[in-house]
Amino acid sequence: MHVRFVYMTAGNLEEAQNIGRELVSAGLAACVNILPHMNSIYVWEGKLEETSEVVMIAKTVAARVADLIARVKSLHSYSCPCIVSLKVEDGYPPFLEWVAEAVKK
Repeated sequence: MHVRFVYMTAGNLEEAQNIGRELVSAGLAACVNILPHMNSIYVWEGKLEETSEVVMIAKTVAARVADLIARVKSLHSYSCPCIVSLKVEDGYPPFLEWVAEAVKK
């Protein structure tokens, strides 16, 4: 079992909720946490930007990450969305098993 947390950002709450619902409904994520009101400071196309975004954290397994990324990209308003998969090294075994079972192909 290779559980992953996929960290993503969205431009607004509605977009994050739509993406989260789609990922869980499609079996690409067991759960998506949505954390509104995050401020981002970054350089984009040579300009310093500061904006409010929404954080999403999807729980999935390594075998589903590529499909999850493709689905997020197809739904996302950004041309280059932040989508980063992080390995879960350890955790509460029943939770990790639930994630793996929820996203089984």
